[in-house]
Amino acid sequence: MSGLDDLTREELKALVLSLHETVTKQQETIKVLEARVAELEAEVAELRAKLGGGSGSGTPDWVKPNRKQRRAAEREERKKRKHSFTRKRETPTEIVEHAVDVCSDCGRKLSGGWVAKTRQVIEIPEVPIRVIEHRAIARKCGVCGKTHIAKIDLSGQVVGKMRFGVKLMSLVAELRTVCRMPVKQIQGLLKTLCGVHISVGELSEMLHTTAKAGEEMYLKLRDEIRGSPVVNADETGWRQDGVNGYIWSFSTPQTRYFVYNRSRASDVPKEVLGDGWSGRLVCDFYSAYGVLNVVCQRCWVHLLRDLKKLKEKHEEKTDVAAWVDAVANVYERAKEFENEIPKFRLEAKMAFERELMALALPYLGKKKPQSVLAGRIEKFLAELFVFVEEPEVPSDNNAAERSVRPSVIARKISGGTRSEKGSKTRMILMSLFGTWKLRNLETISECRKLLAAC
Repeated sequence: MSGLDDLTREELKALVLSLHETVTKQQETIKVLEARVAELEAEVAELRAKLGGGSGSGTPDWVKPNRKQRRAAEREERKKRKHSFTRKRETPTEIVEHAVDVCSDCGRKLSGGWVAKTRQVIEIPEVPIRVIEHRAIARKCGVCGKTHIAKIDLSGQVVGKMRFGVKLMSLVAELRTVCRMPVKQIQGLLKTLCGVHISVGELSEMLHTTAKAGEEMYLKLRDEIRGSPVVNADETGWRQDGVNGYIWSFSTPQTRYFVYNRSRASDVPKEVLGDGWSGRLVCDFYSAYGVLNVVCQRCWVHLLRDLKKLKEKHEEKTDVAAWVDAVANVYERAKEFENEIPKFRLEAKMAFERELMALALPYLGKKKPQSVLAGRIEKFLAELFVFVEEPEVPSDNNAAERSVRPSVIARKISGGTRSEKGSKTRMILMSLFGTWKLRNLETISECRKLLAAC
């Protein structure tokens, strides 16, 4: 029974009227909501159109679509890696075992067991400095009465009368040359790690002794530079005792040679390369290289960098941008040129020179933004495409730029050297360590070998 059977006729009429009134109100509310929904749909469509998604997809055009899930067959066809890229475990030098001795539930003693999991921790040891005292024992013969004193032979362990071993000296040279640490910082590091105090003067003497041991190799590096058919050269500023000077860098794919000189004139590369050197010198547009009686390849990276600055400075002028792009296009096509026949390479070189000169000619001697670089092109035209005729010659001077970069950083840290002896030591060590690093050798090990051979 629903309970309606107990209602009277009048009560049923009143109930029906009440329900009818409720339904009428709900129908009016539905109409209002439908109108509101229509307004919101129109607003959403308008916003989608503004965002570029007017296609009705619900996603703006600039939103990347979801990547499709690959099927299982496609995943199986994926090329397998040669090896995993997880962190490799080191060979342990010490093993510490962790085991529970007593059962936590019943208290019974535990023994034996197996390795459930491992964890490696790589740590440096706390090793104090070794002070080794060598004692020469004197012994007297009981028959003839002659006294015999053992000779202390420390060859391979120390250099001359130095009281420091070759390992320590190599470490100091490495920190000073490769890590570019100031001497006082090296002093503090050795005090902290090894517990030894070495004066600044003794550290400097270590560096001088190491450089003296490498003088012969330093001269051999110069001979290798002189014997190379292609040499990259560059120079950077360096102060000695507060006076401005220059570090000159000469590089090949296997050798780096540095020399300090107060002068920035052409006498320095003349002296380093020697009389009669007939190789190819890769350099920037510094005029000192132009007076040398050698064939130069001027660095295109320097020229392209200046072209880019010109384009940015006159970005509102379309003719400047077009000229810059045309010059860069000539270089790009010259870089892509490949031919093994010397005759064709020479012809291509001359063709590129004519094309580049044709671009520079309209701006020579005129007050145009392109005039300065056009004049440079005219002046160095014969030295811009040597790399086309001779493929072993690089078109840029990046090798020399990379070689002097550590010197620039060292100059910013220390400000330079204090004496002629300090400058010479710096040049020798930079040449030796730079060459070892260029040849993928362990620099500190090579330094130890050098000192041990003294």
